[in-house]
Formats: sequence, structure tokens, C-alpha cells
Amino acid sequence: MKAQNRTVSTRVAELPKLAMKELWSLWDQYFPRRPSHHNRSYVEGRVAYKIQEEAFGGIKPEVRQQLLRIGESQSRMKVRKTSDIRIVPGTVFMREFDNREHRVTALADGAFEYEGQRFKSLSATARHITGTQWSGPVFFGLVKTERRAK
Repeated sequence: MKAQNRTVSTRVAELPKLAMKELWSLWDQYFPRRPSHHNRSYVEGRVAYKIQEEAFGGIKPEVRQQLLRIGESQSRMKVRKTSDIRIVPGTVFMREFDNREHRVTALADGAFEYEGQRFKSLSATARHITGTQWSGPVFFGLVKTERRAK
């Protein structure tokens, strides 16, 4: 059956049944590069979203802003008062380090998830990734240091 003759829900429902090779083929249609991790459910979820976005359109800007406000109000993340950084649960931080792309997700309880592990702060996550003392906001480019700002 041709893709245009199938409903969106049918296409999304078929994703778990596809061989990984077919799933990657779909991924390549929607994204410029593959993720560093090959978590099947992550790939399925992102492709499913793109299929639906293609059929129905993306999230309207006013809805996106409302979702951000709701996320911020539900977050238990501590943000320094001197900083204008606001981290919304679900935010994914990406950084290429040591020839590899690293993705960290902000969780609603104030923790961070990296490769299935929970970390109490963005800095703890950055230290885990690098093996050295790093400020998480600096490592992920949220804050510029004097040296980097010049």
C-alpha cells in the first residue's frame, strides 16, 4: 500500500513493526542526521511526531508559548536569581564533545537524564560526560564565561 493512501494513525501504528533499517530510512527523510544513541522508542517517537506534523501541521507559536509557561510553572528546577536562564522540563541539551553528540533531558523533578542515568544537576551531568569539573550551564552553552564571551 502506498504511503499517501494510508492514514496517519495507520502509519504511526506500523512503526513498532518496522525493521530498524526501515525505521532509519524514515528517520533520514525527516532529519538531517541520525542521533548518537540508537534507542528504538526514541526514534519511533520522533518519526511518529514528524508524520503527524507533516499531516496536520506543527504546534502553533501561541500554543508552544502556553506549553512553555505550563512547564515552567510545574518545574521544581532551581534557577539562580541572577540568571535569566529558565529550564523547562523536557528541554533537551545537546553538546558535541569528544567526537560524540551528547543529549541531556531536563526532568520535571529538577533532575537531568543522560543515557538512562539520573543526575541531580546539569553540572553533575557535564562532569560525568567529561570526567572533569565543568559548570553545566557553561558546558552546554547557556552561560558565557569571560574567556568565551570575547
